[in-house]
Amino acid sequence: MKAFMPERIYIEPRAYEYPLGKKLYDYFSERGVEINETTSHNQVRNLPGDNDFQKYRNAKSTLVVGVRKTLKFDTSKPSAEYALPLATGCMGHCHYCYLQTTMGSKPYIRTYVNTDEILARADEYMNEHAPKITRFEASCTSDIVGIDHLTHSLKSTIEHMAKTDHGVLRFVTKFEHVDHLLDADHRGKTRFRFSVNANFVIKYFEPGTSSLDKRIEAAAKVQEAGYPLGFIVAPIYIHDGWQEGYEQLFKTLYEKLPEGGRDDISFEFIQHRFTQPAKRVIEKNYPMTKLELDESKRRRKWGRYGIHKYVYEKSQEEEMKTFLYRLTDRYFPEAKIEYFT
Repeated sequence: MKAFMPERIYIEPRAYEYPLGKKLYDYFSERGVEINETTSHNQVRNLPGDNDFQKYRNAKSTLVVGVRKTLKFDTSKPSAEYALPLATGCMGHCHYCYLQTTMGSKPYIRTYVNTDEILARADEYMNEHAPKITRFEASCTSDIVGIDHLTHSLKSTIEHMAKTDHGVLRFVTKFEHVDHLLDADHRGKTRFRFSVNANFVIKYFEPGTSSLDKRIEAAAKVQEAGYPLGFIVAPIYIHDGWQEGYEQLFKTLYEKLPEGGRDDISFEFIQHRFTQPAKRVIEKNYPMTKLELDESKRRRKWGRYGIHKYVYEKSQEEEMKTFLYRLTDRYFPEAKIEYFT
């Protein structure tokens, strides 16, 4: 698929004070992209569209260039200690995505041009926790790879982390556009992860993202460039033939990844879950979705943020976990399973 190119841009006045803000303005001006100004990246109200359905889709092709004012990082578990706020939002249309509720009425994509200030704050967190290693997750609120061919903020962060004594970086993507990151001086301190799934899930619930084959091709490039590699299998979704689908996924990974480097692969497993607020937003944004959102078929579990979430029944959860751990052991016996949740 083609790399993301926004249909329109909104820029905060303060963004022009930063080199990246000026660079992005010039880049999009040269290409004839519609450029607007906004007082704040949190206050973009005049998106085109006659109704919510149209405005939502137009927002997904809108890039807002702003300054990240809040430099207190959110905690990010289980994958890292802190979320690194380089961007917010995603151009993908994954039906199940939790960003649909966390972003609410602001589904447009935001990139922050004060990267140096963000990284300076990350250094402060590292110093506070030294000599322990501090892990930073760069994709809690976005698929950062999806826009980094435009901004190179992620590339700058990778090279910054490489020079630190107590920091490591992690992020995950569903996009294939990694070529500009292959020559980054990462020094093995960034784990480059790809979100993968059974073809059924990708086909029906992940429009606007790269195909599984393209993701794996990109993963092979990343591995050959020396990055530690990881895969997030999420959301694990029970459907007709789900076991065959996930076994085919692991078989494809095994066949297409280079033989060398398989010892340093990590896996993370996340079962499908939803909340009632998420269900309302999903059904509004994707009224024809085939996603199963029947609370009566799920187990209610207390969520981290004070909202009940609906996960699979305990017996189904154990079946999924046992089956996926067995697949991991069969195809990637040296890999590390970081968690199942």
